[in-house]
Amino acid sequence: MRILSIILALTLDIVPGGDAFLRQLQQRDTILIADQVEYGFNLQGVKPGTGIALQDFSKMENDTLVLVRNWQIDTLGADKKTGEFDIRGSIVLAPFEEGTYTLPPIFVRRNQAGIVDTLRFEPVQMEVKSMPVDTATFVINDIKGQINYPITFKEVLPWILGALALIAMVILAIYLIKKHRKSVQEAESHDPPYVVALRKLDKFRGDKYWAPDKQKAFYSGVTDALKEYIDHRFGVDAPEMTTAELFDALKSDKDITPEMFADLKDLFERADFVKFAKYVAPDTDNAKVLPLAVNFVTTTYQSELQEEPKEADVL
Repeated sequence: MRILSIILALTLDIVPGGDAFLRQLQQRDTILIADQVEYGFNLQGVKPGTGIALQDFSKMENDTLVLVRNWQIDTLGADKKTGEFDIRGSIVLAPFEEGTYTLPPIFVRRNQAGIVDTLRFEPVQMEVKSMPVDTATFVINDIKGQINYPITFKEVLPWILGALALIAMVILAIYLIKKHRKSVQEAESHDPPYVVALRKLDKFRGDKYWAPDKQKAFYSGVTDALKEYIDHRFGVDAPEMTTAELFDALKSDKDITPEMFADLKDLFERADFVKFAKYVAPDTDNAKVLPLAVNFVTTTYQSELQEEPKEADVL
């Protein structure tokens, strides 16, 4: 058993104030180690304007009795006629050792209408117990791991539905992209080769493609569009030919003037340098690329239109 007693000496007149109260905050019939208890006093008939001073219990804290909460004053009720009211003051303690604790008396300094006195509330004893252990049957066991409960279908269902929705969205997106590409290809397949070529060349308008890091894409796009047009217009497998092979096949075509042939060959050779030799073409040469390509398509297309009536006359 451990007995805790604290004696406070005050020079003011001490007036009996009744008994202090001890209330257990946990809902059980005994106070166990580490339980929190409320210890305090009730004071009735306090007149308006009364000053109250309370002793400092923080000094009584030690390893076996800890002050969890210092003083808290609550108003319990008031008399409407006289204005007097009842108050309750309390602290919260927590014992950490089994035994009997004799709590200190509570002194309340009261200043009422200029009269100062000290109220003394008689202390109470606190019995603290530990959980009883049957040493005859008690067996020390290993610490068990975390319990893993089985996953139910109800818990998994939202994830399954979310995954199915995501898969459906991906499939729909792929379908729409393929459908769009197919419609574009079908639309282009119905257009004449020169229209398709001019449409592709139009994408490279502007000097934003002349930057050194974009020149490779610029020259590749222009020459690829021209090769596809030459394939349809002249019946030459241009996409599969090198520059030398391509112009060797075109040199005898009467629809291509010598000047146009030389300019177009110079364009393709410069494109090879840009694509394969990391050559950076100057802006003066870049500015001539698109007009030359467009002029070649429109000129050779017009010559094809002029040939068609002659063939019809022969028939």
